[in-house]
Amino acid sequence: MDDSTGFSAENCSIARSLQIVGERWSLLILREAFYGHRRFEQFQRRIGIARNLLATRLATLVEHGVLDRQSYQEPGQRSRHEYRLTAKGKELYPILVALLDWGDRHAADPEGPALLLHHRDCGAPVHAELRCDAGHGHLAPRDVTATPGPAARLLPTA
Repeated sequence: MDDSTGFSAENCSIARSLQIVGERWSLLILREAFYGHRRFEQFQRRIGIARNLLATRLATLVEHGVLDRQSYQEPGQRSRHEYRLTAKGKELYPILVALLDWGDRHAADPEGPALLLHHRDCGAPVHAELRCDAGHGHLAPRDVTATPGPAARLLPTA
């Protein structure tokens, strides 16, 4: 990333994304949502998060359109809510897979990873990969150049 040094980071998409999903509990909620869990009690039990923190994190994810809150009611019970991934939320899956890959390489138990991902159709392992639109894969940071986008703002000169 070499051409971005003269531009302000105040409107950085990474920083804005982290305001929505960059907190530990939010990523764990998303992990559980990708595993198919939808209900408050499931999230709370599986993650071990305090109920007030869970409510706050779920509200943030709903507010930003990552999760959709829907009512449901079990027979004889009061109405409750479940949380489903939106299309916007589902787009975060490669990010979670990339974190899983990194963690498997650098933070797994000595015995190895706790979870393995496989392609449902062929059974091959699944990993995150950085690719360009022309189809070139396995890109490393040295293979990528950052250039100012349409919203780039020049840093003030001294």
